[in-house]
Amino acid sequence: MTAARSIFGLPRFLRSLAEYQAAYASGDVFPLGLSELFPVLADFRADAGQAGGHYFFQDLWAARKIYERRPHRHVDVGSRIDGFVSHLLVFMPVTVLDIRPLSSGVRGLEFVREDATALRAFENESLDSISSLHAVEHFGLGRYGDRIDVRGWQKVLASFQRVLKGGGRLYVSVPIGRERVCFNAHRVFAPTRLIEALGELRLVSFAAVEDSGAFLDNVSPDDMAKQEFACGLYEFTR
Repeated sequence: MTAARSIFGLPRFLRSLAEYQAAYASGDVFPLGLSELFPVLADFRADAGQAGGHYFFQDLWAARKIYERRPHRHVDVGSRIDGFVSHLLVFMPVTVLDIRPLSSGVRGLEFVREDATALRAFENESLDSISSLHAVEHFGLGRYGDRIDVRGWQKVLASFQRVLKGGGRLYVSVPIGRERVCFNAHRVFAPTRLIEALGELRLVSFAAVEDSGAFLDNVSPDDMAKQEFACGLYEFTR
């Protein structure tokens, strides 16, 4: 489809180039050379951007909640650095954990390379604010260089539960709907699965991005049981 749209846009590109060449004056501050042509053939039909989807809504949802609380310290496990974590770095430092390496000199970003199924760097009930967005579903599938572990998702949730202090907040998002593993990409969880796995914690709020793409705030996990590949957004406390 992308290739077809690009071919369809070629005549428009050639007309635009001819129009630009006709108006171009020799010695213009921006030299125009045929070797510098960079055809972008489909953007004129695209939207201005994407204000939707799992990542857009989950990043906004969690960042707003953390901004309201303004914890002294926040720890993130596996969320997108160039999305959610960068949102947080605008107003607070963030410690990021991942099994993969990260090279960064960004102010306020501390990186710890560790397997989050253990979280050995943290004592019991020591963290006030933790997030893991669209990451738990990958643990134990080997996709990101981790070892194969059928119970990897349970172990990382148990680690979150262990290190969360009383009154703290845990923000987790995962795919929800018809429960299954799509090896080795991800798992899809029944909407109540995380609530059952984090039995020592209390669910503070739940939101979702349903199959249609609509964001639903403060809904019941049970309402999402018939989804195929939605996104569940969970806020827990101890």
